Amino acid sequence: MKIHRMHCFGRTDETGNTAIVVESSALSESERLEFAQQQDANATVFVDANAGGDLQLDYYYPHARSPLCLHATLAASAVFFERDPDIGRLQFTTSMHGQTLVIERDGQDIYVGAEPQRCPALIFDVAEITKLLLVKPTDLIGIKGPASVGSAKLLVEVADESALDGLRPNLAGIVEWSRKQAVSGMFVYCHLRDGVYVGRNFNHLEPRFEDAATGVAAGALAITLERSITLLQGDALGQPCTLFARYLGGAVQIGGRAVRSAV
Repeated sequence: MKIHRMHCFGRTDETGNTAIVVESSALSESERLEFAQQQDANATVFVDANAGGDLQLDYYYPHARSPLCLHATLAASAVFFERDPDIGRLQFTTSMHGQTLVIERDGQDIYVGAEPQRCPALIFDVAEITKLLLVKPTDLIGIKGPASVGSAKLLVEVADESALDGLRPNLAGIVEWSRKQAVSGMFVYCHLRDGVYVGRNFNHLEPRFEDAATGVAAGALAITLERSITLLQGDALGQPCTLFARYLGGAVQIGGRAVRSAV
């Protein structure tokens, strides 16, 4: 196996979500999950060639396989762009749902094209959401979604950064609720200034695995708001990240930096 460790969406070369990229792996699905659990990383992506010779991406968080992880997609793309500096465009297929991902380079940033995906019908109870987030109903500005560009998120808006930073939700409860509702957790955000938002993602069992950046949430939020946005994330974790989501009239491109980790 060839293994690469990358930092994704970071504002510096030392910050961002960590992703492990694995090439030439013969591991089974259960072995891949076990491998991902052994890594000190937010996600692991396995790059395979399918029967037609197309490159497939198979994503794993430490607790579960995932249909899509955009920071891991950035990581895999960076490995291939690094290998062939003359190419400016890549295409991958996701293993679970067969979703086609078109990747482009724009200067130092890598952008992943995605389209809205159908979400499960969800009739949510505001009281249930507040109980899971451990907040009062008055702390919430609104609840949107679920929305998806490959991994469905419930989008929850709070008043400001202090409310966002103060969240200490019931993580186990959110994971269990997500399984029952067939969504991938909750993305809680606030509006900072024109076109700029700050957010936190909750779909992991342990606080230490909270995302410093959540690309699918940036895409889902841009689709829902029907506008291009800049999303800031990870500052409270000491991993400041910046994500860009270009709204393209129904589709979206989610982008940011991806660099090789020194470790």
